[in-house]
Amino acid sequence: MKRTLSIWLSLMALAVAPVFAQVAPAASDKPMGKIHGKVTNPVGVAQINGSVSLSTGPGDDKATFPVDANGEYSGEAPPGTYTLIFRQVDTPKDKQVDRFDNIKIVVGQTTEQDVDMSRPEFVKNLPPDVQKQLEETKAKNSQALKSNEVIKRLNADLKQVAADIHDADGAAATAAQQLGASAKKADLDAKIAEIKTQKFTDAENLMKQDTAAKPDASILWARLGQTQLGLKEYDDAVVSFKKALDVETASKKPTPEVQGLSQSGLGEAYARAGKVQEANDAYDQAAKANPASASLYLKNQAVIFFQMGNATAQVAAADKAIAVDPNNALLYYLKGQGLVGNATIDPKTQKIVLPPGCAEAYQKYLDLAPTGPYAVDAKGILDQAGQKINSSFKAGKKS
Repeated sequence: MKRTLSIWLSLMALAVAPVFAQVAPAASDKPMGKIHGKVTNPVGVAQINGSVSLSTGPGDDKATFPVDANGEYSGEAPPGTYTLIFRQVDTPKDKQVDRFDNIKIVVGQTTEQDVDMSRPEFVKNLPPDVQKQLEETKAKNSQALKSNEVIKRLNADLKQVAADIHDADGAAATAAQQLGASAKKADLDAKIAEIKTQKFTDAENLMKQDTAAKPDASILWARLGQTQLGLKEYDDAVVSFKKALDVETASKKPTPEVQGLSQSGLGEAYARAGKVQEANDAYDQAAKANPASASLYLKNQAVIFFQMGNATAQVAAADKAIAVDPNNALLYYLKGQGLVGNATIDPKTQKIVLPPGCAEAYQKYLDLAPTGPYAVDAKGILDQAGQKINSSFKAGKKS
């Protein structure tokens, strides 16, 4: 954004005109005055190099101050009246880019003098082609500033949406805190639903506004899809996630995280809509697009099928997730839970007969999480099946 035009610098290196300025003879111990200011180039942004000199005539610079990276200069000089001259780094000593006459330096005081080369009287003396180039650059800079403001607002909105989603995920704890320990389950459920709806609605409204403002930002569409999942607007979520993926496909620098988020979001939307094959395909694509988060996507796939009561899809998803993350205890519990529905009863012993792989899944869960939240359930099922438990599990009160 901070572009400068090299042309104007060379064209505006003018010969220094004679200057009749008065300056008191300086003694080594004589008090000094101070001067400071900001240098702005014709484009209207800070000039990040060059020098400012105080001169009493051609070739007689009494003091010279460098212009820093912020476009500022400062220093001390003997008291007197000077011509202030700005030179670019490569401006010859006998030439100047800009000047200001009658600059007074007073002992014990600080003189402020800016060098604003975007002022009309300076620009009008530039060659026509340089003036045209300046106008084009200013227009581009203005558009860039507007874009930066939009990006700044969008980033703030994304941060707010992330907070809203986090708050929605924690709705159960918030509801319990607000209603107290004596609250009835029905009241708790209603409060949880109220919190989630409010948070997801606020987030959805922000993302609808932002996707309209910048439709080429894939992350905005992905976040919009997440909010719509939270509101159970599954068809709308599918549209949003697909839009995010379309933007990613068209991007020169696709983002694996956004692709993974969008594909897994599609998987959840399809799963909750009962479209198992579409859900499986989307989750597979999520794992492929962003391998670093493959275990998370596939675990969520198994959890969602568990929530939907689809045991067959749940077991298949758990097996895929286990292949990627074999030390995640929850995956084995989900597999066991998906299989246990096919258990039968032995008519002689009246013990349950677990289907192949079920007992092994529960045993593995207990191996990995002997005191985990589902340990009591896993042990209870193995006990009913007459299975010996090979773990450090110790039964306690079932919560």
